[in-house]
Amino acid sequence: MKRSDTFWDSAADKYARKPVGDEAAYAKTLERTREHLSPTTHILEIGCGTGTTALKLAADVAEITATDISGRMIEIAQGKATGQKIENVTFRKATLDNLSQDDTRYDVVAGFNVLHLIDDPKAAVGSIHALLKPGGLFISKTPCLAEKMPLLRPLIWCMQKVGLAPLVHFIGYVELDDMIRDAGFEIIESGVYPAKTGSRFIVAKHH
Repeated sequence: MKRSDTFWDSAADKYARKPVGDEAAYAKTLERTREHLSPTTHILEIGCGTGTTALKLAADVAEITATDISGRMIEIAQGKATGQKIENVTFRKATLDNLSQDDTRYDVVAGFNVLHLIDDPKAAVGSIHALLKPGGLFISKTPCLAEKMPLLRPLIWCMQKVGLAPLVHFIGYVELDDMIRDAGFEIIESGVYPAKTGSRFIVAKHH
């Protein structure tokens, strides 16, 4: 299996051309996210990919720091920001380990469709908790493949062996909720959309 950053670097250009799979579910995610933002909010987004979501949320907040492990994803995202003349989004190649070494603490940390792709999701949620200001929010959406698509396991395993798929965790709803609560969060909102893939949207508050 390729290293995650290498895999996503090689996939970035194709990923950038791929349309949103479920426009209605994506719009719902943006709508619910915006309900928790304000003009003074500083967001950290992890796993920002080619920057689509960060750029869509830019007008709703003061500042976004959008990060990804893929340098190529970040290059594409920066190009989009320049083309759209959006100046309050900073794109940066970084991991949670890199970010944890900074002194900056955020009002919101967002992670959309990323937790199931991180080497250690539980440790990642702990790192996210540490990056938030007291009372800050973790807003996430995670495909819970253990709920809706458990039969994909052998296919993904075979694809990983030949470098056609990244690391993927099959997380269930209860496991995800417990992981977030155990890190010191209170879940204040949740939903599942799109329902067909079991993608769980969660807003959790830093204790």
